[in-house]
Order: sequence, then structure tokens, then C-alpha cells
Amino acid sequence: MSLLVVGLSHRSAPVSVLERATLSADAQTKLLQDTVAAEPATEAAVLATCNRIELYADVDKFHAGVAELSTLLAQHSGVGLDELTPYLYVHYEDRAVHHLFSVACGLDSMVIGEGQILGQIKDALATAQELHSAGRLLNDLFQQALRVGKRAHSETGIDRAGQSLVTFGLEQFAGGATVDAWARDKQVLVIGAGSMSSLAAATLARAGVAEVVVANRTFDRAERLATLLVDQYGQRTDERSSDAQGGSGLLARAVPIDAVAGELTRADVVVSCTGATGLVLTAEVVAAAMEGRSRTASPSVAGNGRGDGARRTTGGSGSGPGSAHAAASAVRDELSPTAVGTEENCPLDLSTVQGTAGFSVLGEAAVAGMAAAELEQHAAWVDKGASATGFAEQDDPAAEAEAIAALAAAAATLGRVPEWRRPEPVAEMPRPAPVLSLLDLAMPRDIDAAAHRLPGVRLVDIESLAEESADAPMAADVDQVRRIVSDEVAAFGAAQRAAHITPTVVALRTMAAEVVAGEIARLDGRLPGLDDKQRGEITQTVRRVVDKLLHAPTVRVKQLAAEPGGAGYADALRTLFDLDQETVAAVSRADEAADGSDARGVTDRGADFSSTRFDSKIFERDNRDNFDSSSNFESAENRGRA
Repeated sequence: MSLLVVGLSHRSAPVSVLERATLSADAQTKLLQDTVAAEPATEAAVLATCNRIELYADVDKFHAGVAELSTLLAQHSGVGLDELTPYLYVHYEDRAVHHLFSVACGLDSMVIGEGQILGQIKDALATAQELHSAGRLLNDLFQQALRVGKRAHSETGIDRAGQSLVTFGLEQFAGGATVDAWARDKQVLVIGAGSMSSLAAATLARAGVAEVVVANRTFDRAERLATLLVDQYGQRTDERSSDAQGGSGLLARAVPIDAVAGELTRADVVVSCTGATGLVLTAEVVAAAMEGRSRTASPSVAGNGRGDGARRTTGGSGSGPGSAHAAASAVRDELSPTAVGTEENCPLDLSTVQGTAGFSVLGEAAVAGMAAAELEQHAAWVDKGASATGFAEQDDPAAEAEAIAALAAAAATLGRVPEWRRPEPVAEMPRPAPVLSLLDLAMPRDIDAAAHRLPGVRLVDIESLAEESADAPMAADVDQVRRIVSDEVAAFGAAQRAAHITPTVVALRTMAAEVVAGEIARLDGRLPGLDDKQRGEITQTVRRVVDKLLHAPTVRVKQLAAEPGGAGYADALRTLFDLDQETVAAVSRADEAADGSDARGVTDRGADFSSTRFDSKIFERDNRDNFDSSSNFESAENRGRA
């Protein structure tokens, strides 16, 4: 086995590089074709997800294989080799097996333990089989990876260590609450109708959202997803009619992709995961939607010439722009007033500072920059206003004597109060809860990162999820999964090494059968008077002798070959028994053809992952007690005697 994997993932490369290195379906096909056409590789498979691009190959030379696979990845991803190389990782032989098994178990995922990767591995294998780029090694490897992944999820609590990327993203919005409590009665817009978008729609539907609107470039796929949601969770509304179809529960409808801008003004949550190469939602589109939302959601002001606006409420989604103004007013009400009396003899422009949140005429910001004469005028005005209104409790002059003396000295020297002093603490405006929550699960990104800076908008994307997941607690079950992976890697390696020597053992037994057949034929010529019973007894006796002589060596050589470093036993066996290399190769080709056909059949039927250990029919064939005397191969010994 000379398995090699070259790739990059969220662990090795920044999101900006992963976005540019994304492979389309056509690019993956061309990459596989070019890889198997290259000299070092005989098999190839591509595992491409939102967070990783990995090229697996069976190569005959390590260094040449690394160079060729790296060049092909750079060529088909569109990222220059010099720029891509620092982010690439390389795994070879057992380390490559260990890497794929870890990936299948969710140990290498952005969210530890997520199970979506199993479907992606299955798709990668199906693509390689369809293009005939996966041979015996990669068929065995990927099918066993699927079994190991399922074993990890069924035998451990790795699912508790993390959730799907969708759930993890929604939890960022929930702010410590459950997703169900946060999402209840919200309006949801899902952009895209692929597997990730469908998972997001189903997750939110289960959480109890009021409505899910699905937008997709192919309207039929959007309608199909809306129909599935209705069948499972509630009722469907037709885009051309406001009548609800079905019983009570979730409302779902499909819209064309060009209706997204309008739907943004109604949505509380937007989830986007498309295969677009450019932005689906720009910051300008989101800003326009927020502006449209404020016009329809904020109450009208009397005398502004507009009719009364209906204020729309959402199930706990936070305050809108109108409530932000109310919150600001509430904060100002709690602050010290900006004036302590009339404007008479006041050195401040009260009309300017009156509406400034957090401003106090008693604070340092009010007197900063004043000349000495203005400072005295301000003090007299404050004293007069305080005595007239009973405002503000005066500081103890004795306690502040030092500060007052220093301030007076500075004013006398500079002719004004110094501007650069420690500012007075100012009450901060509370940031309103987001009105619009955007979850971008696409790679490259669908939503402009600048949208996060818009008031009332919260954006969570792949990059921010990577930062959050780095601090996520690891479950104790992760250690158990790692032990499972280690055991499975050892078992797979032993099986592959044993399989490597099997064609040689089969060729040896074939040669022995040919020798027996030749000697029985020679005996018939020398003793033509033997009857069938006698001839059968002699033949059976000779076969038993040969079988007993070969049994212990062949069993032992398979055991030795299964151990690390046991690859040389096949060569030793061929040398000791003078086996024809072409005969061994013919057995290998026959086994690969049979196993490849079986593997494609398993995948086409959906793959049965109930087994957790690697098995192969070829081992059963090696343990036959009887030999097939119908072989047409002629041994080297018989050719010499002839």
C-alpha cells in the first residue's frame, strides 16, 4: 500500500484561501481524470467539503507523488502553487489511513463529532467509482472509513461532543438559550436548496419557527424543499395565494432567487449556503432591506405626512430601529440633566448639547477648552442653577482641595482648562438586540462580511464559527473515538499487508496443483492398468501431502506479512519457489476486478455499514483444503522436464 493524501482544511488554511480554492463538480471530475493520468498515481479520489479539499491517491513514488498531487491541486483550484503550498498537509500510508478515519468520525471537523462528513465521504467514493478512478485500495479505504465513522457514532457519545454546523451556528445567535426557545415564531429565509440548506430548514422547522421561505436559482428545487417541510412539520402557502394549505403548524413557501431582496425585509433569520462563486447578499442589499424594514416597522410621527405604519413584532427577535430610539430615550432619562437652570449667563450652547446622550453640564467634557473667564462664568451659572433648583449634591471642598488647587494653577498658567484629562465616565448606549440574524454556511462565502457592521444585523459565518469552535469543550468520548480509530487503522493496515501477499500465496498453491496434476498424468502413462478407484486414491493422497507441506508456511507467511514491515515476505516467497511474476500479477488483476465490481454494487445500493471490521473474500480462498486441478497453468518444473 502506497496511499498518499495531499490537502488543506480549516485547520491548516485561513478562510480566505479556502474560499478561493473551492472546487466545483466539474473541477473535481477533471482533477480525478488528470490524477490517474499522471505517472505516479494509479488510483484517485477527491474529498471536497466546505472546510476541506483533499486528494487521495495510490502512488508508486512518494516524493514524485507529493509534487504531482500538489501541482494538480493548485492547477484545478486556481490558487498558485507558491501561495497554496504553505497551507498543504501530506499524509502517507498508515498516517493517511488514520487521517481519513479521523475525518470520518468527526474528529477533524470544525464542530467535533458532526455526522454530515459521512455522507460527503460516501459521495466522494461514488464519484471516484463512477469515473473508474478508484481501484481496490481506495474502495477498501473509503468503505472502511464509512464503517469506522458509523461505529464511532454508535458505540460512543461523540455526538454529544458537538453538533452539526447548522446547530452550532444557530447557537451563536441564541446567546446561551436553547435554539428552540430563540427560534420560536421567527420568520426564516433559507437561500439554497442543497443538503446544508435543507438541514438548516429542517432544524429551524423543528425549533418552532413560524414560516420558512426557500429561495433557490432552480425554483423547482425550492418548491420541493418547501413541500418536504410542509409534509413533515406543518402547512404550505402558495406564492401566488395567501391561502394556507394543510393543517396548523409551520408555513413554508418557495420563491425565486430574485425575490430575496424583498423577503429580507420580513425575515428574522437568514441561512445561506449555495454553490455560487460570488456574493449572494452584498452589504448594500442588506442595508436596503434594513431601511425598508424601518420604514414599515417604525411607528409614524404625527404630522410627518405619512400614514400610520404597522409595527411588526417577531417572537423575541429583539428590538427594531424604532425601539432603539426608545431605548436611547430611556438611557437619557436615567442620566443627569443636561441643564441645571435657564440659559441666562450660560457659556454653553445648550441647544447643541441638549440631545447628546451621556453629556452633563457638570462633567469635564462641558468645560474642556474653556478660557479662565468662561470657566468662572460657568461655575457661577452652575452655582446659581443648583441653588435655585436644589440640583446636585456639592462635593466636599476639603476633600477636593488638592484637585481644585491643581486645576486653578493650570488655568492660570494656560489661560484655559486643560483638554487632555481623564474623561468622566459616560453612560454607554445599549446595543439593541439584532433584528436580522444572518448565518452564512457557504464556502466561498455567500454574504458580504461588511453586513455585520450594519445596525441591527448579526452575521455568523464559517470564519467566526471556526474561532468559536476552537474554544468548545471536548467530550470525554473523544478519547474513546481516538482509540477506535487507532485500532481500526492497525486492523486495516494488517489486512492490506496480508492482501498484498495473497496473490503470491494463491500463485504458489496454483503451482502446487499443477505439479500434482502433472505427476498424476505421468503416473497414468506408466501404470495404465490402474482403475478409477485406485487412481482417485493416489491423487487424493498426493494432494494431502502437498497441502500439509504448504499449509504451515502459507499461514505463517500471511501472519508475518500482516505485521508492520512485512511487505518483503511476498518477494521472498516468489524467490524461494521461483514463482512467475506474471502469474502473481494475473491473480491480482482478477481479484481487483471482482472486488471492484462488488464495491460498486455495495455503493449503488447505499452501502451496508453494519460491519465494523475489514473483511475480504480473498482470505477464504487461501484456506481451501482442496486444490483445483482444472488449472491450465504449466509450472516451470514441468516445462523443464518436457
